[in-house]
Amino acid sequence: AQDIGFARYMAEQVEAHPLLELVAPADLNIVCFRHLAAGEDAAKAFNTEIMLRIQERGLAMPSDTTVQGKHGLRCAFNNHRTQREDIDLFLRDVLQIAKEILSEQAA
Repeated sequence: AQDIGFARYMAEQVEAHPLLELVAPADLNIVCFRHLAAGEDAAKAFNTEIMLRIQERGLAMPSDTTVQGKHGLRCAFNNHRTQREDIDLFLRDVLQIAKEILSEQAA
């Protein structure tokens, strides 16, 4: 029940942010979401790069997935030590890394 609650909390945070979108309903302990980009190919490349940088930095271990043709990040909650603050930090990291990538692309 706790993990499902965390997934719902994360889904609410994603839905509230203008640069993020859910790619599937968060009915269980899994949240599939992505950072918006111009076009599906761009979204796949962009979100894959976000995922890889998060993993390389040791911040979290999201995976990626495609749901009904939309590629995104997949977060599964199953650690009893997870707190809401962890979710907030994770989403902050996603957004910060997205800014870094966009900045690099603009240079």
